[in-house]
Amino acid sequence: MLHPLALIKYCIAMLAALALSITTCVAQAARDHLVLAGPPASVSYPLIHMIESGALGDLPYPVMFVLWTNPDQLRALVMQGEVDFVAIPTNVAANLYNRGALLTLLNVSTWGALWIVSREAGLRTLADLKGKEVAIPFRADMPDIVFRTLIERQGLDPRKDFQLRYVASPMDAVQMLVMRQIDHALLAEPAASMVLRKTGSFPLSLVAPELYRSVNIQAQWGEFMGGEARIPQAGLAALGKTREDTPLLARIERAYAQSATWCFEQPQPCGQMVARHVGMLSAEAVADSLQVQPRHYASAIQARGELEVFFQHLLKLQSASVGGKLPDAGFYGGAAAPQ
Repeated sequence: MLHPLALIKYCIAMLAALALSITTCVAQAARDHLVLAGPPASVSYPLIHMIESGALGDLPYPVMFVLWTNPDQLRALVMQGEVDFVAIPTNVAANLYNRGALLTLLNVSTWGALWIVSREAGLRTLADLKGKEVAIPFRADMPDIVFRTLIERQGLDPRKDFQLRYVASPMDAVQMLVMRQIDHALLAEPAASMVLRKTGSFPLSLVAPELYRSVNIQAQWGEFMGGEARIPQAGLAALGKTREDTPLLARIERAYAQSATWCFEQPQPCGQMVARHVGMLSAEAVADSLQVQPRHYASAIQARGELEVFFQHLLKLQSASVGGKLPDAGFYGGAAAPQ
């Protein structure tokens, strides 16, 4: 027979477990679907694989993927509470969090997907582009700020030493390269791989290339920032009340990490899968892009140091890009990186 004090402790524990079970059941009953959202970029590939592979098939509600294609659409999805998890640039996540969005960054899975694509061979650093015209999508957004930060680190002035031509979107820059209206463009993957494929400039092409994957922005970042050749560029965030569902967060984070590994290890099948769901992307370009990106994965908690260094540089040049300040500890989520 249990001692009376032990019996009381046992009863309390049982009641707590029952309360947790009831809370979980109520939360599940209240949810009738789960919405995952992301852009046409590598940070979304694991989300698509999670659905197509049936990794979440035992959840008691349907799971769907929603594509967002521009920052305004992303902000609307987040602020209107239309999605549960979103693949998102890390600076945009910080911006939304600092402006009051109910958002927790779970991980960083994209660690740099930025390249200069050029008509000129032999370019290896941004200094090699001095005096040249460079097309840059999304003025004052993260790629532009990274570009200008690295230029200044090399003792150059982005306004005097370069001709910066800002365009509305990466696809505009791709079209201008294809039409020979520009010679150099800052592109994120998979746009860089897409334009190389369009012009027959991809690796092992039998035709003389029209374009070159010239400056590796990740390598430049590592060299001039004194760290690894990677940039904590994008990851997965939980939104709204979903942030309070601890079992679901762990489940999604684990499945996302496993699917991210599959995408890197199976670039061709991943490319075919993505092309079926995102019509604007070709299977070949997706596969090419996966093979040139840094392969790294970390929870947001683990990546906090690198994220804060990255955010500090963004704050110096464009404070609004991260919401005017470093996000506090509540922004960083995720456990130890899932295995």
